[in-house]
Amino acid sequence: MTHSPSPRRPQARIPRPQQPPPPYPRIRTGLWKRCLGGGLTLWTLTAAVTYATKDTSLLPTLVLLGGFLVPVVFVLWAYERHGRDLGVSAILGCFLTGGALGVLGASVMESYLVRPSWGMFVCVGLIEEAAKLGALVFVLRRLPGIRGLRAGLVLGAAVGFGFAALESAGYAFDAAVSTTGIDLRALIETEILRGVLAPFGHGLWTAVAGGVLLSYRRPNGRFRLPLPVAGTYLGVALLHALWDSTHGIAIWLVAQLAGTGLARQLFAAGYVPRPTTAQQHLFTLFSVGLLVLVSLLGVAWVTSLARRDPSWRNTP
Repeated sequence: MTHSPSPRRPQARIPRPQQPPPPYPRIRTGLWKRCLGGGLTLWTLTAAVTYATKDTSLLPTLVLLGGFLVPVVFVLWAYERHGRDLGVSAILGCFLTGGALGVLGASVMESYLVRPSWGMFVCVGLIEEAAKLGALVFVLRRLPGIRGLRAGLVLGAAVGFGFAALESAGYAFDAAVSTTGIDLRALIETEILRGVLAPFGHGLWTAVAGGVLLSYRRPNGRFRLPLPVAGTYLGVALLHALWDSTHGIAIWLVAQLAGTGLARQLFAAGYVPRPTTAQQHLFTLFSVGLLVLVSLLGVAWVTSLARRDPSWRNTP
């Protein structure tokens, strides 16, 4: 004889303690890849439609997409891999506010201080790197908890890439405007060239300077300027000056090999009069080679800093 089991009494469910929300919004891994693919598609479609229709109202879209695509992708990558704990507000503040303040400060100082000369590129490097570091300090002035080498590398890169995005948009606009009208081909060529070179320029230099600057920041939030910080600033400014002067150095080298005796005048003028085919090939070789050399120096420097920080190695 079997008995049916007695019905169980309903038991009260004790709610589990809820997990506190994360202090920063979750961004799915791989967003930078989707941003790169989608941005390239949109930029290509915009360029094709603008070229086909000659619609000048699309120029702002083309300029902004081309100028901001690569910098935004690299900032997203740095945030996903090494900067989630820093917060989205700090990243956006450094990229937008820091980049804009850096461009404005550099433009004002260069208009008063820089004159065409042999030292022009050095002055530009010193001014622009100082403007970007000043913008980084301004954005982080009320965030005393953000310090350390890893934070400086990520947020310094954000300021540098914001600067690069706005500067690239300005160069693309200047290339498009000519005395004969809108030069769409020059605009596209400028954006492609600056997009390819963007990872090895402003973002890289300011990452190095920002990393060293925040590594010496006091726990109370005050910034210090010891000798390592000043030396790093001078070093990245020198890299910046070498990058900007590769064109003139290549011309100087070609003039030396050709034996024209006008090397200094050609460096200032920025071109070789009536160059031969061999001189054109040499100029291209020297220009590209010097850019690669400066890029490798910057990459080696930022890599050496990142390897010193255990928190950088422990991030995914």
